[in-house]
Amino acid sequence: MSGRVRALKVEVKTAFLGEEVKPGGGERYMFAYTVTMENTGTIPARLLGRRWVITDANGKRIEVVGEGVVGEHPYLRPGEAFQYTSSAAIETPVGSMHGSYQMVADDGVPFDAPIEPFSLAIPRNKLH
Repeated sequence: MSGRVRALKVEVKTAFLGEEVKPGGGERYMFAYTVTMENTGTIPARLLGRRWVITDANGKRIEVVGEGVVGEHPYLRPGEAFQYTSSAAIETPVGSMHGSYQMVADDGVPFDAPIEPFSLAIPRNKLH
């Protein structure tokens, strides 16, 4: 079965949604992120789960691990793409996210698809 390539290309775009006051005081900054994943390999694969690491400017890390994405387990044939939007909240105006998707190819071989670090940052014109 050589020649079978298991690969997922992941692109992320972010948008600042706004600030909100947390219960008990303090602010949190809300961001949307839209992920486009494309099967760039030669074998179909299904997304089983995800792992995100969200870090704010103070170094506070939150790890999110779960099944699927937005309630789905997309199945991607070679060349197919899937897009979804979700959100994250941090306690500082700037932060970052990175992680991985846990996939399984049609030949039964599991693999991780890395999600490179990307910034969560409010636009300069929104800074107080």
